[in-house]
Amino acid sequence: MTALEAVGVYVPPGRVPVEGLAEHFGLSTMRVQVFRRPHQFGQVSRDPDGGLLELLRGAVADLDGLRGREDRVRYVVHARTFPVVVTYPQNPLQELCYEFGLEQAATFAVGHHASASGLLAVDVAGRLLTADADPDALALVVAGEKALGRQSRTAPEPAFFGEGAAACLIRAEGTHDRLLAYATELRSEFDIDDDSAGPTVAFQQQYTDCLAAAISTAVERCGLEMGAISLILPHSVDRMAWQLVCHRLGFPLERVVLDNLASVGHLFCADAFVSYRTARTRGLLRPGDHYVMAAAGSGLGAAFSAMVFEH
Repeated sequence: MTALEAVGVYVPPGRVPVEGLAEHFGLSTMRVQVFRRPHQFGQVSRDPDGGLLELLRGAVADLDGLRGREDRVRYVVHARTFPVVVTYPQNPLQELCYEFGLEQAATFAVGHHASASGLLAVDVAGRLLTADADPDALALVVAGEKALGRQSRTAPEPAFFGEGAAACLIRAEGTHDRLLAYATELRSEFDIDDDSAGPTVAFQQQYTDCLAAAISTAVERCGLEMGAISLILPHSVDRMAWQLVCHRLGFPLERVVLDNLASVGHLFCADAFVSYRTARTRGLLRPGDHYVMAAAGSGLGAAFSAMVFEH
């Protein structure tokens, strides 16, 4: 059963308030206040002097349990929101492997589910390790991107992208943070690359129902009910949207870890893992607790995904 062996996180110290992004996105003063108050966006994390490698390096350096076991890492997987995150011939994932002694690992990227690709990468890594049937083998999943262009600074949920990264050490079998169920729903009709505004509007209208359905499906697949879930570790987009999701699920909003929404923004595929670290730091997870990681992503269609873990 796939398990999270350890989770590392890096969020650069730089911050930009949403007011500082208003001119770039053509936001009126009233619109900024809407983001500030109902949606509860405050600021986003930025590292103006660092690149993608610096973000990923910070997360892996924060990862407990890797040092001394580098030779056991079979796969290094970069979970991406966007298909292209650096210009050719840069290869920060390969450089990362050289720096941390992971040259022997097979490296590749997963980005088919946009901001939900972090969960997809965990599933893929777990399946590969299970197929290898080596109980000592490990996989490293990294997530994090730079907010460079207009498309990678805002999302249709709505959200403001921040900069940060997470690193997860994965095992095929483990004693804690075991993956019990994974559910994802793919909706090809929400193709926001379409010239019309229709797909984006439809995505926003059905977002709440689709994400709630993915969470419900994952919980049901492991024979649980929402009342047995201690926490939801979300992707950090729009507190109002999470209020609606919780209403549909009959789940208390105060048990959704939204601490990072106002302080760092939406960290691409890394949100749920950063929320995991926040939950651990706050002492919100006890041994045996069941929790959900949930995310949605849009681009060439949309993905609504959820995973249930046992801490």
